[in-house]
Amino acid sequence: MRPNAGWFDELPRDRLLAEVSLWSADLLSIGADIDRIDSLTDIYHLDVSDGHFSPALLIFPDLVAAIRKRSARPLHVHLMATDDILSYQIDQFADAGADLISVHAENRDLGVALDLIERRGLLSGVVLQLDTPVDAIREFAGRTKLITLLGTRIGVKGQGLDQAATRRLLAARSYLSNAGLTNQTLLAADGGIREHTVSDLWNAGAQTVVLGSLAFGAPDIGARMSWIRGHVVGRTGAQQ
Repeated sequence: MRPNAGWFDELPRDRLLAEVSLWSADLLSIGADIDRIDSLTDIYHLDVSDGHFSPALLIFPDLVAAIRKRSARPLHVHLMATDDILSYQIDQFADAGADLISVHAENRDLGVALDLIERRGLLSGVVLQLDTPVDAIREFAGRTKLITLLGTRIGVKGQGLDQAATRRLLAARSYLSNAGLTNQTLLAADGGIREHTVSDLWNAGAQTVVLGSLAFGAPDIGARMSWIRGHVVGRTGAQQ
């Protein structure tokens, strides 16, 4: 199962997108969790970590291949891997069925990685850690489809949103707007996504937020996702 070839251009631009992190699904019943949220999801976010770049060991290629068979929604692989294995990992997750692969601005061979993703026929993204200056996006914004700014330290669940997160989003949004890239490149917020932070992130320029427990832990997942999608262009704050 795959999304349409033009899936990225078909994503709504007039509301906040729901990018659902399967790291927060019930990993013993991930198929059932996908089934109950699939119609409400814009993009699936798949955190991948080698245990070195980030302290966690996360989603692996065979699991991505299994998810690919379960859903036609776009699969965004967020790849946290050291430079010595980065190209190998890109190939593995391309083979497993990823639609978009994001690598880190902190990777030494970022340009090589983006070239490989493009050669594999996939869309690319770049992720910035909290300590990476937002100005770094000037080097790659014109060739990527998704820029993700982390709002928490890498690889650890349950952290609160860093106080610099909204300021960094505002700076990134300003650059993309001035460069004429607002329709070409989406801006994402990842980490610290809570009921009380979503509206601030949206107002700061996030076009998609990575939802973990905020989605899977909701008493009424349909209502929660409707609330997320209620953040629309021209309206500040969340619908009540």
